[in-house]
Amino acid sequence: MDDDDMYSTGTPSIDTPELEETATEQQYAALRTYLDSVPYECESVQDMESKLAYIVGRIDICAKTKNWLVLTTWDGMLQCWLLMRYPISKSLRAKMVHLYYELCLLPGIEARVIRSWADMLSRLLSNKPGMKRKLEAEDLQLSWQPLWKVLQRELWPKKRIQDSSRNVINILLYVAELCQRYYPASEIPNMLSTFLPLFTKDTYLTMIPVITSFMPPTHCPLYLPPLLKIWEAFNSTVVDDRLLELIGDLSEEHVAGKAGDAGEEGGAEWKDVGIWTQDQWTFLMGKALGSMNVPVGATRGASTTGGHADSMADRQSLRIKKSISRPSALAKMIVYSMSVDGPVRQDNATPKGKGDAESIAGYIAGSRALDTLDRLITSTESYFHPSNSGPWTTSLTSFIHRLASEFSKRWHEEQQESCKTPVAQRLTPAIRRAFVNTLRTPALLAMFSKDQISMSYSQGTLRALAFLEPKIIMPDLLDRAYSGLEVVNETHRTTAVLSMLSGVSLPLVSENIWLGGQKHVVPLLELCLPGIDLNDHIKTVCASMFIVATVQHIKIGDLSMHQSGLPLTSDAPPEELMDVDGDTRLPDNLDSTEPAVDREEERALVRESTAAFADWVTSLFRRVLALYENLPEEGGKKGTTGGKQEESVLKSIKSTLDVVCLHLSDSLFDLVLKLVYEYGTTNAKSNAVRAFGQLVACLARVKPQQTMDKFFPFCAMQIKEELKHGASSVRTTSAHTPIPSDTTLHWNLSILRGCLGYGGSAILKHRQEVLQLLSLLVEKTKNERGYSSTGRLITRILHTLGGVYPLNNRFVNTAEWNDPAFNQDHNVHWGRLYQAKDVEIEWHVPGDDEIKFILDIVDAIGEHALSKVEALLEPGATWDDVSRNDFCRYINVARSIWSGLPTFYKEEAKDVVNPCIESETEVADLLVTPLDVNAGFTLTNPNDPRYGKVLAARARYGHIIHRAALAFREGQQGEDHIDVVIAIAKSIDVFLLNYGMTRGNFDSLQKNFAQARELHRMWPKQRQNSRLVWIKRAQVYHSGRVYMHALYRRRSELDDALLLDLVEFSLSPYTRVRRQSQAILHNICGYYVRSTRFMLPTLFGALTRGNDPDRMKGALYVLWNKGIASYALADRMFHGKYLVALLECQHQEKPSIQQLVASLAHDSLVHLSEEAIHTDAYKEDTSGVLSGLEDLQTEFASPFTDQKLLQEAMSKVDKRASQREAAYQETVSSILNLALKGTTHWRYVQMAIRFMYGLLRRDVHTSPALARFLLENTISPHPTIRTYAQRAVVKLSTFIKMRTYAQSSEQLWLEQWCSPVQRRVVVDNGVQLFQSLQYPMPPGISPVALYVDKIPTGFIAWTRDIKAYVPITEGSSLLGWEPASKATLEAMDQVADETYFGKLAQLWAQESNKDRSTTDLRSDNAVFAKTLAKILGGSNLDAILSTLDPLLSDPDKFKQRAGGELLVGLWRGSKHWPRSLHERLWTWSMARIGTIFAQIKPDTLPFWESVLTLQLADWDPRRNQPLVDWILSLPLEFHGDSAFEMSKTLSMFAVLVDCLGARFSSMADHYFDVCITNANTGYAEMRAHIAQLLYVLLRTKWEPSYLSVEAFVDACSKSDDPLLIRGAPYFDRIQGIIQQLPVWKEQRLPPPRVSQSQYDKVGLTLLQWIWVSSYGPQACMMFPYIVAMLPEILRMTELSDSSELQTYSSAVLYVLSAVTPPAEYIDRILEVYIDALKSAKSWRIRLNVLPSLVVFYFRNLLNISDRSISGIMDVLLSCLADENVEVREMSAKVLSGLVRCSQRQKIVPLKNRFVSLARKTKLPGRQDPSYADSLRTLHSAILGICALIESFPYSVEKWMPPLTEVLARHSTDPPPVSTTIRKCASEFKKTHQDTWHKDQQEFNENQLQDLSTMLVGTSYYA
Repeated sequence: MDDDDMYSTGTPSIDTPELEETATEQQYAALRTYLDSVPYECESVQDMESKLAYIVGRIDICAKTKNWLVLTTWDGMLQCWLLMRYPISKSLRAKMVHLYYELCLLPGIEARVIRSWADMLSRLLSNKPGMKRKLEAEDLQLSWQPLWKVLQRELWPKKRIQDSSRNVINILLYVAELCQRYYPASEIPNMLSTFLPLFTKDTYLTMIPVITSFMPPTHCPLYLPPLLKIWEAFNSTVVDDRLLELIGDLSEEHVAGKAGDAGEEGGAEWKDVGIWTQDQWTFLMGKALGSMNVPVGATRGASTTGGHADSMADRQSLRIKKSISRPSALAKMIVYSMSVDGPVRQDNATPKGKGDAESIAGYIAGSRALDTLDRLITSTESYFHPSNSGPWTTSLTSFIHRLASEFSKRWHEEQQESCKTPVAQRLTPAIRRAFVNTLRTPALLAMFSKDQISMSYSQGTLRALAFLEPKIIMPDLLDRAYSGLEVVNETHRTTAVLSMLSGVSLPLVSENIWLGGQKHVVPLLELCLPGIDLNDHIKTVCASMFIVATVQHIKIGDLSMHQSGLPLTSDAPPEELMDVDGDTRLPDNLDSTEPAVDREEERALVRESTAAFADWVTSLFRRVLALYENLPEEGGKKGTTGGKQEESVLKSIKSTLDVVCLHLSDSLFDLVLKLVYEYGTTNAKSNAVRAFGQLVACLARVKPQQTMDKFFPFCAMQIKEELKHGASSVRTTSAHTPIPSDTTLHWNLSILRGCLGYGGSAILKHRQEVLQLLSLLVEKTKNERGYSSTGRLITRILHTLGGVYPLNNRFVNTAEWNDPAFNQDHNVHWGRLYQAKDVEIEWHVPGDDEIKFILDIVDAIGEHALSKVEALLEPGATWDDVSRNDFCRYINVARSIWSGLPTFYKEEAKDVVNPCIESETEVADLLVTPLDVNAGFTLTNPNDPRYGKVLAARARYGHIIHRAALAFREGQQGEDHIDVVIAIAKSIDVFLLNYGMTRGNFDSLQKNFAQARELHRMWPKQRQNSRLVWIKRAQVYHSGRVYMHALYRRRSELDDALLLDLVEFSLSPYTRVRRQSQAILHNICGYYVRSTRFMLPTLFGALTRGNDPDRMKGALYVLWNKGIASYALADRMFHGKYLVALLECQHQEKPSIQQLVASLAHDSLVHLSEEAIHTDAYKEDTSGVLSGLEDLQTEFASPFTDQKLLQEAMSKVDKRASQREAAYQETVSSILNLALKGTTHWRYVQMAIRFMYGLLRRDVHTSPALARFLLENTISPHPTIRTYAQRAVVKLSTFIKMRTYAQSSEQLWLEQWCSPVQRRVVVDNGVQLFQSLQYPMPPGISPVALYVDKIPTGFIAWTRDIKAYVPITEGSSLLGWEPASKATLEAMDQVADETYFGKLAQLWAQESNKDRSTTDLRSDNAVFAKTLAKILGGSNLDAILSTLDPLLSDPDKFKQRAGGELLVGLWRGSKHWPRSLHERLWTWSMARIGTIFAQIKPDTLPFWESVLTLQLADWDPRRNQPLVDWILSLPLEFHGDSAFEMSKTLSMFAVLVDCLGARFSSMADHYFDVCITNANTGYAEMRAHIAQLLYVLLRTKWEPSYLSVEAFVDACSKSDDPLLIRGAPYFDRIQGIIQQLPVWKEQRLPPPRVSQSQYDKVGLTLLQWIWVSSYGPQACMMFPYIVAMLPEILRMTELSDSSELQTYSSAVLYVLSAVTPPAEYIDRILEVYIDALKSAKSWRIRLNVLPSLVVFYFRNLLNISDRSISGIMDVLLSCLADENVEVREMSAKVLSGLVRCSQRQKIVPLKNRFVSLARKTKLPGRQDPSYADSLRTLHSAILGICALIESFPYSVEKWMPPLTEVLARHSTDPPPVSTTIRKCASEFKKTHQDTWHKDQQEFNENQLQDLSTMLVGTSYYA
């Protein structure tokens, strides 16, 4: 758990190094507030430092002895220490971070251990967003190269041994992100020259996350230009996510520019918009707009093709995962780029278009970023409306929520004195107001969203805005609140309004935040009472939330009868005024038109409103009591009331009453107490027993003595009376339906529990009566419900007497609450917030009288109950129903007593009889010990007689339950005794775990505190919060101290005995007993040291032959628990036993047990990584860690390492490693022997093989027997066994290769070994090298002598050298494999004899059972064949080839597949064979390749494509020269008779081009020409192939290779197109075809043969090419071609006789908007659209062009020039008068969207134009020839007016109302005029429904009449 997750104010904020002393002082002051908040003396800083030294000393010993697993347990201790909040000096923290950084880099360590270290690293750095950093870059410098070295193995793992579940790559990238700030900025050029050469078209998804994780946040101009250019060139969602996150972080980091933390040198300079130039900003905002995912026009799909492009990338890179919140990144980018950086627009915050000026110069509030945001929000505004919701709603609402949060944070940071942002760059009040106005409408619209998440986001937004500008936001919210609560027509609106009000409760109640809210508190509280309704649980919970949120800040007391005590002259004394945001801002109403509010008047209104409090409180309680009466009956297993819904209602009502009772004035409290007393004493409802008890508890919490005195005498009398008359006298031991006659007893018991729950000392007054009553209850309550209620009462009383808990949670300190002056004017204090130091907390700490009373209860009741239990356990006792009932009752009493005393005494050090330590290899003193801190335990002195008494009583309790357990373990296990056994198990649970505090309780307290803290925080560093939050913080801090004592506990002899009892119960034949005991057992393992190791032998014993099946089942379930399984499999002693025990379970045939064994075996595989054993027996060099430890030594005054202990630990290191190795060998041989037994079932053989696969290690040789066994099983008849055995053989062979080539252990683990035939070719001139790698070789270029298989570099720049291989000549076969594996290889050779391959081929050629239709290549088989060829050489080549021959020529597709897999395995495996063998194989293969090719059928083509891809990929083409030449010699036919024969050749060729990649670029031009020339093929599948080929050929040409990284970085700053995406190498060729298209169009054939036209065929090929390319990562390269083709594409959309052309052309137009185009293409594309609209002869083209124009316009809205916009406006106006009605209506829609998004200044001129046109146009008679033209003109004017009205769907602008008169006049005109008007009116009605009460005030009476005329067509008065 992170410190800063827990508390915010503990972080000292300190700015300059000189103030180091004050920083320490601040840390101490912060610590002081914690220490002072608890009611006992805490440790001094020196004490805690010595505890830290002790922990670090242990970590030091573990690290020096390489005992990593023990070290992780001490990490846990360090975490506990951090939880105590004591300060650590910067230098010590830096050195500890350095140590953990070094630990994370150790090679060959298990992933979970690395993860725990990375977690520790993050806790030590604790750089939470929004918090002050603990370490700055100058405090700590780390080196990035070691991390990069370790990371490379994870980025590009060896494919043959890759483990898909391994997640180390993400852990290491997380470490890089944590530490990137501490990498020296001087290393940035080095990082770039390391990372950028590795960036290629194939690795971009891997390298972008690497670059963004490593780059330091300072000096960003060094790396931003190349990143932005790369971003522009690649179409990828992953790249978008990563870079947007980076951009957001940098914007925040450099908000102060050169004046910030990074200083003059490291800070980014402020440019046009924040730290961005105008061009960069436009590009970034284009990305932002694309991220909104909103649908435009008819497209409802994803708004980008980037996701699809990423999915085509290699699967390897998709393992890098990180959840990135795009809305959050965008919000940071926008908010932190805001400042006054331009002229202010001279109109209101949102342009209402008052002036007639053509264009309004300037920006909103003078801020460009805010202006862009305004346009962005305006363009997406309509998607916030609930009627327009969809998948985009969440991202939009999340975006505005993050905007509001980031803005609040920045605003408040800039109010601090320590803020470094220059004043000119800060936010201004004008920006703040404009920002709030911008977000107001969308947030108010989304407030009623249909889905819960969006609704909560929008409410969070409103809350943040209400704190920023309450005057703007609160009146709107109250309008909606009253309308939502008064008219309950939609429950959804009511709940939305109630939860929204809960969020803004602080501005509502506090006059210092917003004067004018307080008078609404009482009316709103009254209105929300009907929300408490059992039939609608959501509404009830929301109403409760609102009451809690409001009442927790106020006192409920009538002020109307008091005279105000405040002098009239001043506005409250200064100390009573709360300073919310260091009020440095200008008074808000300088420029607002509303009159200033008089504070005195407001206060008077508030005082008057409080007169209604008394009525409200009584109504509330009556409402609650009425709800209680209607509850369903209590019952069920857990005794709950009704289902989950009722429970949630009761829970929320309890918290409401709690808060309300706390804040009642004395007179109102008495009133409520009387009301509740009357109800409680005159009713007894069986369905409200628990609920009514909770209600009384709420009263008792506030005034325990008064409540107790009122209720106790009555309840005690009633209980005695009921018991006297036989209540609860029917004996039962299990839960049952309540007996009606017991209701009064339970009712009164429940009230009593409520009364006795708080205020320990209040009980003392009734001490004797309580004791008597308890004794009576213990004796007389005989049914389960009765005695468990008694038990709960006892627990409650003891908890109240002996617990340490805070007492008063009111919103002001108690002294102030009781102050008469406060009570006269408490309204002034409503909403008071405190700083931590000002809160006075009262605690309940048990006094001597209370301790004495507790001891009396333990004596009188507990000891008596235990004696009764003892008597029942005597040897001669008989057991019948009565004795069983007595046993359960009395044991329950004893259990209840100890349940109530978790902190009554502090345990002493225990006498550990069985520490479970293996003395040969383990050191007892390294076992982790609990952190002993003061925690307010009541009895701590062992010499105190009371302590001895408690200890003895508890020990007696333990011994008796052990005796009982033994009695029931041995003989008397009957069905009847289940309840007894469960009672014993629960008693053991209490004895072992009810000490201190459990993890679950501590977690829920923390969570509760975090939620409460967030509710009142406006920004993360806020120092003030409500008093309740500080009390919760104190409680969490106290609980944390108590929790320390529950962790890492030792086991005494009695504990061990009870543990074994529990283990036995977990193996019981009864499911109920087993389940209960197992749950307790799993819990115990988390608290007691080595308890798992203690239990395991018993559990393994229960699995052996001869055990009862239920016993086995119990043991298996316990061993299946994640914690126990991972411990057992990591523990050297039990690792092998666990696996072998599972394999020996074959003797029990019960299917349920076999299923369990299979599940356990499957889940244990995760723990069998080769690193697990290596971690425990680590031999590698750890110099980095050791130097980190030496550095740490200097931080402590005395040496922290216990030298004696270190020597002892050192002496056991070798023994530990050797025993671990021995245990490993023994495990492997035991598993092997079991698998080899003839009687072993095949499923167990399969399990054994999977275990062995996991246990194979790279650092240990595999035994010949194991290798033989695995290879024999590769020809097993069971397909699954075969698969696992093949994988295991591949893994062991790969390890032999790695051990042969690795020079050192580090090389072995980091996979950095190299083959003896490998060489490094130095790259002097990348361009020349690239040319020499071409295939076929261009003339005049000499080839490289070596084989270069992979070219992982050279796209941007070249690495210093690349890997190449020496060709194998006849004499120089590869060196032999390592001598140590000779025997193993010989054993494998014997198995793989001549018959072996025949059997293997036969098995592979079988039809697969799973899916018979497909014959995909099984890569496992191909890899296996390759491995055998590699490891065994070509010794059996003849036998293999003779096996292969018949398979390849067989027409059966399954046999062909088997042949293909073997063949490609041989090809790949023969890479380093002697030349003669190699040539023989190729000669044989090439002789048959023609036959194979001829036999390929449509169903086997995909499989042969895979064979070729596998063979050609990542190999120098010269290794495959016969095959490559053969493919190149295949004739490419495009117009033959058989489409399949042609596409077969083409697909082979395509595979070759794809695999050769950049090496083929010299041939690309020729083949591109061939494809384009034949684009007119008549076959659809050929066209698809050609399109794909064109895409691949264009991709191979794209190699913007630079001579050096520096040259590339330089080009990024100077050139517009450093990555050559605008180069369009084949532009002329395409242009030639485009010029032909119009000619071909004229020559199209008539309909049935139209698809054979040249125009259609070529057009479809080109469209498919564009479409395929746009879904790839290089989509941007297509824009030059698209722009050229666009006019023709638009014309294609109207060809109704060719559905294919229409479909593809529309798809291409959609894709055009789904890829972000380079900026300069946007206006060119728009020009094409405008021309098409102007020149189109057919209305269909116009109709098709308009929707795609809209989509393109919206997607690129922020990048469009004014010239294009006015062009679009002109063409739209002409389309409005089009002859076709559909075109007219479509252009009106487009116009409305355009006006709304960007053209508001054009509204008035447009309105005038349309109105005068409508007035001017008179409709003649229908017979008149000019009728049609006039109707069209009139319709265009009316459409224009309607478009303007619809452009503001959620507001009524000043110019709107007069338009109703124009429209009403035409509402009876002939269609389409009248229909347009009616549609507009109904749309207007729908969108203004929410705000109509306000909007209608904008219209006068006539205009409202006109509006209704528009709706219905004629007026009644007309």
